[in-house]
Amino acid sequence: MIKAAVLGSPIAHSLSPKIHRRAYEFLGIAGSYDAIEVGEDELANFFESERSLEWSGFSLTMPLKEAVIKLNCEVSQIAKLCNSGNTLYRRESQWSVTSTDYLAFRNLVNLKGGEKVAVIGGGGTARAAIGALNEKVATVDVFLRNPKRQSALVAAAPDLQLKFLEMSTQLSGYDLIIQTTPAGAIDELLVTELEVTGKLLECLYMPWPTKFAERYLDAQLEVISGGQLLVEQAMFQVELFAHVKVDFEAMRPLLLAEITE
Repeated sequence: MIKAAVLGSPIAHSLSPKIHRRAYEFLGIAGSYDAIEVGEDELANFFESERSLEWSGFSLTMPLKEAVIKLNCEVSQIAKLCNSGNTLYRRESQWSVTSTDYLAFRNLVNLKGGEKVAVIGGGGTARAAIGALNEKVATVDVFLRNPKRQSALVAAAPDLQLKFLEMSTQLSGYDLIIQTTPAGAIDELLVTELEVTGKLLECLYMPWPTKFAERYLDAQLEVISGGQLLVEQAMFQVELFAHVKVDFEAMRPLLLAEITE
């Protein structure tokens, strides 16, 4: 039986319980999946008090994706490079941290190698996205408010050439934009004359659609939603928590329907 939960703060809005419970139902596996309010300063104590209990794993959302790297457990090479993890899972008595965000970005972003790509933001989700782009393109423009985040972004993708731009830089002409900042953070950039091109991967799923996504949808351009990203990374978590191989093609539409009804 699976016993899992999503941790974060705030957590009441999370769609992860609906996704995971539907996945267990699809697989015919008994399991529970809850949402637990845990702040950044509380994570270490929570984990130490719970690690010996019968948990299968934890999903982690903001603000825990960096804090989880510091826990007393094995950290995957992916999570180390990104300095970000969103998945704590148990293998027998050993706890491990990895980033299924990274794996989801690799699945969702299909590139030929010569595209012009931009990433907006510099947090843990941005680093997972850039890490996933490491072998897909040669260069990425990064729109960033805080220059202190530059070194961590470079470390996440050692083979990528990153060009750092201020948020006020003109945001147009890209084949792919990956938007990782919180709701409303880039609304001032979406000026009327902005000509959207290519496709958008908008990591937010609430509220939906975002103002940025609306621009692409109105122009009838491709949008990969935060809901799609959430489902994709969750399927990797289900594999880790349940120790089974998941048929992504069969499960994906069921989980997407669960969160869009």
